[in-house]
Amino acid sequence: MKLNLIPPDTRLTANGEGQPYEIAASETRTFLCSMFIEDQIEQESVDISVWGSADGQNWGKLPLLKMPQRFYRGETRQVLDLTLKPEVRFLRAKWDLARWGRVAPHPMFVLGFHLTEISAFAQTAAAQ
Repeated sequence: MKLNLIPPDTRLTANGEGQPYEIAASETRTFLCSMFIEDQIEQESVDISVWGSADGQNWGKLPLLKMPQRFYRGETRQVLDLTLKPEVRFLRAKWDLARWGRVAPHPMFVLGFHLTEISAFAQTAAAQ
């Protein structure tokens, strides 16, 4: 299972959230989350979080995962393990942008954020 919570080459200029994706078909409920920033301007930051829902409507008050705050181009990865949260059937990304200093008042990032399910074989091999 692969989910593009923020499709590659997406230009972000304001805070927002992505569409929900159903994960009921996931076998392991464990995902490698990868954020890749392709372009940005100086004096800004991006915070991406993953939110879960049982019904696709109520997203709760706290995210399931917060990626580390980033300022520059590059890739950041983290693991999201939902094995102890069987009630979560939907995921979506939320992003918050900040800009400080002078020049243009609006932040701008070009990035992508995707989740790839970690196979049961990879989990078993890592445990040994």
